[in-house]
Amino acid sequence: MQYCIGIDVGSRNTKLAILRLNDKKIIHLDYTDSGIQPAKTVITLIEKAKSIQRFKNSDIALIYSTGYGRNVVKSDKVISEITCHTFGVQHYYPDARTIIDIGGQDYKIISINAERHISDFLMNDKCAAGTGRFLEMVAMRLDIPCSELSNLASQSSNDIRLNSTCVVFAESEIIGLISQNISSADIARAVHLSVCDRVVSQVNQMKWENPVVFTGGVALNSDIKRVLSDILKTDIITPPEPELTGAIGAMLVALNDYEQS
Repeated sequence: MQYCIGIDVGSRNTKLAILRLNDKKIIHLDYTDSGIQPAKTVITLIEKAKSIQRFKNSDIALIYSTGYGRNVVKSDKVISEITCHTFGVQHYYPDARTIIDIGGQDYKIISINAERHISDFLMNDKCAAGTGRFLEMVAMRLDIPCSELSNLASQSSNDIRLNSTCVVFAESEIIGLISQNISSADIARAVHLSVCDRVVSQVNQMKWENPVVFTGGVALNSDIKRVLSDILKTDIITPPEPELTGAIGAMLVALNDYEQS
């Protein structure tokens, strides 16, 4: 029995996906905090998977890596995040034409043509605005877990707009709103609107088409998904476990290369 492994080392979490070659079945998905030594984090995830799935290092056919820390991992090949997210999305939605991926440190917009090939992409990797880091900062200021932002924002009755697009200045603005006794729900919604406005401005720079698929850890935030859908005036699809899309894609690229070798 042999296996293909995909690893996505993100700025926040490291994700793992494993496929069994004899039946091409995804048998294992996992993730954990990347920590300060992501190479060791990857080893821990793989050792855990080996124990659960009962396989040895000699059973591993290929390991492909992607993500922010892809170069620190001992792997057979490093794959771009754009390619991995496309493979991961097309596994679930072969006809997807636009991918919006929002992770901990960056966001990516990918356009796919009718032949199912990548035709264009944009990345924001210079600023934390519009990413999971921004949401974590806001959750800290509101003294709630980041996972509760979506439910909190859904309770808002006012659409307040942040004036700042920079995270540093936005944080000061949020502190000011708190001091004015603006409700936490309204602040959370203002942040979601800010994130979505920033991402949509990038989407609109491209010739995007439906279906639109939303991936990355931020895709777990149902209120951001709803706001994105409202602004773009289209339905948005979220795959199962969207935060693992990159790892699944890396695993599928490994499978593709194995079959062609």
